[in-house]
Amino acid sequence: MIHNSTIQSFLLEQLPLQEVHISGNSNHLQIIAIGEIFFGLSRVKQQQIIYSSVASYITENHIHAVSIKVYTPEEWNRARKLHADTSMSY
Repeated sequence: MIHNSTIQSFLLEQLPLQEVHISGNSNHLQIIAIGEIFFGLSRVKQQQIIYSSVASYITENHIHAVSIKVYTPEEWNRARKLHADTSMSY
């Protein structure tokens, strides 16, 4: 079993990302990646960047399934603010 911190460190070393958040386990890993590298790219291309980086973990059966969300730093700040605003309204 591979640890989430291993995947997080690997992505931060391989790609110019500002932040990486990993949750879940090797059966289903959720990756949130934040970086300027995604600016101007389609959502599919953004996800392909992350997927291709972790593909070896998938083919070696360290990861069974993965969901990927990517943000530019500006998108991430808006998403966090939106989440904080909606959380406070309950």
